[in-house]
Amino acid sequence: MKYIPFFGCMMTTKYPWFEAAVRKTTAVIGMELVDIEGFTCCPDPIYFQAYDKIDWYTIAARNIALAEAVGHDIITTCSGCTATLSEVNLTLKKDMELKDKVNKRLKKIGMKYNGTINVRHAVTVVRDDIGFDRVAETVTRPLNHLKVGVHYGCHLLKPSHVMNVDDPDHPTILDRFIEATGAKPIHHEKTLLCCGRACMTDSISSNMVVDILESIKANNADCMGLICPTCFDEFDTGQIILGRKLKRNFSVPVIYSFQLLGLAQGMTLEEVGLNMHKVKFDKILEAVPA
Repeated sequence: MKYIPFFGCMMTTKYPWFEAAVRKTTAVIGMELVDIEGFTCCPDPIYFQAYDKIDWYTIAARNIALAEAVGHDIITTCSGCTATLSEVNLTLKKDMELKDKVNKRLKKIGMKYNGTINVRHAVTVVRDDIGFDRVAETVTRPLNHLKVGVHYGCHLLKPSHVMNVDDPDHPTILDRFIEATGAKPIHHEKTLLCCGRACMTDSISSNMVVDILESIKANNADCMGLICPTCFDEFDTGQIILGRKLKRNFSVPVIYSFQLLGLAQGMTLEEVGLNMHKVKFDKILEAVPA
């Protein structure tokens, strides 16, 4: 049960308490994280890929090659990183011509991509290697009174032939993760809607955020639960910005999945970093016993 964690850019620089929550909770359920040096940005699965695809393949292949030298699978904690590294890994394993082209570039820095490991989101490792029953056994403070509005986002599930994580139209993996903590997952009309981060106009992105927040509130969830720091950025800081712009108060607290698990394992709000969020956790404080 050894894995090489790839925390990406946003989590390590902007939301390091997410990384801390992952490290603390995975240790409790029996996952050993083996840190290595040298990782760069994944890179970004949308803008960077559109700008220069061969550079995108090469940088991602270099990251994977670093892990191959150690011999453990990469686990990611950001859906965007998962999308990039998974797609590059799958494509290069199948396309020998592209693999050779990438390796000619990597040879200049004394590296080679071989295609000998897998890339998986940490939540899929929890499901497939650890099991949600084992996760539930580590819970010392069941979150029985907490209702969590589920947000899957885009990159974990699609394209489904690349990600191969869950049914892209009827996923259950995040629901089951939430249930293992004792909390109740709340599906709503916009559960599968994109957070809007990649949209080319601010108005489209803003409308998506508003639609999702309104859907969660309409279904009486205490908070939003998600698995991606980019989505978190859109909904935590994003709802503050939108609230000022639209003169509205959304008040939907947002929690990263491993923060939720940390609470269920008995950690304090400060230990999992919930005190650092822009939207405060009054409802969660009421729903989580001391």
